Amino acid sequence: MEGDQGGAATGGVTPAPRPGQAEKPFHPYPVWTPRFWHGMPLSVWGGLVAEHHCRCSPSRLGLFASVSLASVFNSIAGGLTTLTHGRRIRCPPQTPPPVFIIGHWRSGTTLLHELLMLDGRFCCPNTFQCIAPGHFLLTEPFLAPLVAWLMPAKRPMDDVAAGPDRPQEDEFALANLGAPSPYRRMAFPATSPPWPVALDLESLPPAERVRWQGVMRWFLAALAVHDPRRPVLKSPPHTARMAILAEMFPGARFLHVVRDPFVVFPSTVRLWRSLHHTQGLQVDPGTQLEEYVFTAFETMYRAFERDRAGLPPGALHEVRYEDLVADPVGCLEQAYGQLDLGDFAAVRPALEAEARSMRDYRTNSYQHDPRIVAAIGRRWSGFIERYGYRPPAA
Repeated sequence: MEGDQGGAATGGVTPAPRPGQAEKPFHPYPVWTPRFWHGMPLSVWGGLVAEHHCRCSPSRLGLFASVSLASVFNSIAGGLTTLTHGRRIRCPPQTPPPVFIIGHWRSGTTLLHELLMLDGRFCCPNTFQCIAPGHFLLTEPFLAPLVAWLMPAKRPMDDVAAGPDRPQEDEFALANLGAPSPYRRMAFPATSPPWPVALDLESLPPAERVRWQGVMRWFLAALAVHDPRRPVLKSPPHTARMAILAEMFPGARFLHVVRDPFVVFPSTVRLWRSLHHTQGLQVDPGTQLEEYVFTAFETMYRAFERDRAGLPPGALHEVRYEDLVADPVGCLEQAYGQLDLGDFAAVRPALEAEARSMRDYRTNSYQHDPRIVAAIGRRWSGFIERYGYRPPAA
């Protein structure tokens, strides 16, 4: 989702408009393009619609109707999947504990995910599996080609390649399966709370946390049935969930990427604007976005700092995005050693080839808003000090 890869290779930032200049428009997103909600079963979709009192913008009624129709199909296909694959999902193959790529949106998690996918010993959920988590085991062979034909070649917020076979965030799958998730906000941005719901699972009632855990276990079991290799899961919300994930999956590893917060903030605001524009059933005026980004970051890293102290030795490794772009092979070699991810020599040639393709990358430059720079320096000062970032020059 997060679009932290710029240009053809790595994590650029879309330039912010200069004063008096209109923001660069998003890529066109055809009305027939599948959205993530097209994979929700009727029970989950109906609950989400009811939560927002069916307050759909008139211009999105066509999308609302298509998702509603798709939800009926998803319920039927999900039932058939339970009949055909239920026993295997209940007793899935044993797989090594997951590797979780974590970090704030627009920090470089997508880049890390795609680099680790060069290692054939790992697997990850793809976009189709996250759109249709309830029935991909049954329908992927014949539905994924149709989805590929309907999807645009690029994501709407940047120039990163899109497609049903591309690595994707498991958070979309969890939301589609009915787990509490901050991503539900994308569907109804105008009537959602101005804070991140279910980002830190400790904020949920115990029953909701148990439900989230059950959905997470089910999805990973379905992935193991599809591919028993070690799963690598990339999801920014997991940054706030390390303790519960480490308890659920003993031996799990966490690879945390950080990036200059003065770059991350405007890029994340644009990301949410893009997702509300393309995924939303409501037209969002965007008046809450800046505060939402501030609050989500603070919630995420408050939980991260709380959880990191309880992790076993060797479970967490951190990398700066700027170092990753400058030396991807060296950064990954260090991560493999620290997290005991296996023989690095086996993947070095593929990573070196990818690094050569990244050499011409240049980070985009853009205009900083002094008001935002001051607010970031004040509100995110702990993060800035811990990771050694500095405000941009005036």
